[in-house]
Amino acid sequence: MAPPPLLRTIASPCVKTCVVDGESGLCLGCLRSLPEIAGWAGYSDGERSAITAALPARRGRIAPGKLGTG
Repeated sequence: MAPPPLLRTIASPCVKTCVVDGESGLCLGCLRSLPEIAGWAGYSDGERSAITAALPARRGRIAPGKLGTG
């Protein structure tokens, strides 16, 4: 019998708008990179917290028109 899955307290920032910007390499919905998205389930809460804290600053790496704000 497999052990129960680990419970994580920091939820995914995914907003179900999964489009990766080729220029920045970030998802236009959640602002994570593909490796971060792929690895999310295996990250510790500390790793998730660090990524989540970095997301707002990443918005500036994407052209405003791509985010519908320009």
